[in-house]
Amino acid sequence: MLVKTFGSAVYGVEAITITIEVNVSMGQSYTIVGLPDNAVRESLQRTESAIKTNDWYMPRTKIVVNLAPADIRKTGSAFDLPIAIGILGASEQIENTERLASYLIMGELGLDGTVNPIKGALPIAIQARKEGFKGLIVPTANAREAGMVNQLEVYGVAHLNDVVGFFKDVNSLQPAVVHTREEFFGNQYAFDIDFSEVKGQENIKRAMEIAAAGGHNAILIGPPGAGKTMLAKRLPTILPPLSLQEALETTKIHSVAGKLPEHSALISKRPFRAPHHTISDVALVGGGGTPQPGEISLAHNGVLFLDELPEFKRAVLEVMRQPMEERRVTISRAKMALDFPANFMLVASMNPCMCGFYNHPTRECSCPPGSVQKYLNKVSGPLLDRIDLHVEVTPVAFSELSNQTQAESSATIRGRVIRARDIQAERYREHPGIYANAQMTSQLLRSICLIGAAGEALLKKAMERLNLSARAYDRILKVSRTIADLAESADIKPEHVAEAIHYRSLDREGWAG
Repeated sequence: MLVKTFGSAVYGVEAITITIEVNVSMGQSYTIVGLPDNAVRESLQRTESAIKTNDWYMPRTKIVVNLAPADIRKTGSAFDLPIAIGILGASEQIENTERLASYLIMGELGLDGTVNPIKGALPIAIQARKEGFKGLIVPTANAREAGMVNQLEVYGVAHLNDVVGFFKDVNSLQPAVVHTREEFFGNQYAFDIDFSEVKGQENIKRAMEIAAAGGHNAILIGPPGAGKTMLAKRLPTILPPLSLQEALETTKIHSVAGKLPEHSALISKRPFRAPHHTISDVALVGGGGTPQPGEISLAHNGVLFLDELPEFKRAVLEVMRQPMEERRVTISRAKMALDFPANFMLVASMNPCMCGFYNHPTRECSCPPGSVQKYLNKVSGPLLDRIDLHVEVTPVAFSELSNQTQAESSATIRGRVIRARDIQAERYREHPGIYANAQMTSQLLRSICLIGAAGEALLKKAMERLNLSARAYDRILKVSRTIADLAESADIKPEHVAEAIHYRSLDREGWAG
């Protein structure tokens, strides 16, 4: 007897519906076809054990399982459950097999019939609704994640017997209920850290505010213990809250990568990813035999923090240059090319030299001549070209550390950032894909960043006197526009240009001695 069940395969951040055809006929072999990988081939052994352990009958005749479309490679163990239900249906142990066509089923089986979690439940649920399935059956651990999709009945199951019972009696399971909007808006501002906890460093806080307001990349340069990492970790607390659409995009990526916390639903806060400097290029940008999103995609709509930037392998940093410009990364294989979103803010930190005390106000640098420039050269010029703000971090004085005055909170700073982003949203309303000043094209730059005669004279003088590189020109204009937006000024004033010039430390000739 031939029975069809339906599952799904995830490619990139999208899902494709897979038809699982199970035919039980005369013969003596078990076969699975349709470009399965090793995990899928092993499915029949797990399925057989789960069926026998729970006193169901495993046919001793010929079983052929076809995963269609047969020219797409199937990976992972999530096809166990639909294959098991197909075998029970084809051997007439599930009588009402017509109902199988209304439900998409996914889950990994343990040898005792336990249903284990899967990756990519959210994109699978979205695709199931798009293709008109009545319901989706997934492991209990994935039910809340998939339950965010409305107009689709999502059932969480813990055991093979739960699924069999459901197809014998539709009332044996209750669909998952997720109050997506209430949970999303209720958790947006629940942060464990705050800018009010940072003593001193007012100029660095100002730079972080500008970076957040314009979506600018930033690099913090300073000695050990000056607070670079502490400040970077607090950047997400002043970024504008995620919209529902952004949250859905971000959650899909984390779902595909299997990085969602257990029993979680929608990601409500902007991600903050801080990979170690020993990371490989594939782990950073994505890829692998079965392409998976990397750290830059997991930081989509959030912050990617690279601590001790010169310690990263140069090849690892260089592969990040193109995704930073295009805000997506394309993983190409012989038979497919997958796109992963990668719209992130890059925040990096570094010591100014090997010993860490170059330009320190009280301690002397012990590095030999030329080593400061050599250390800085570990970070390529093209990568620094894509970083708008170069911020020098100095140690905090004891008087500031012992000061009991409450510093400005993240909520107050975030209010100014949101107002600046609203101005930019209105400005770029007719330019799809651009929502912040950092994303301005060269054409827009010439029409939007008009600095007047006084600003032009100041910028010209600065470039000549400080020997700023040519690549600094556009960055200064973009940052000037953001500073003006924070001041709610329609025009870019000379003081806005002056402050933007201040944030180009590494472009100054002779900065490294």
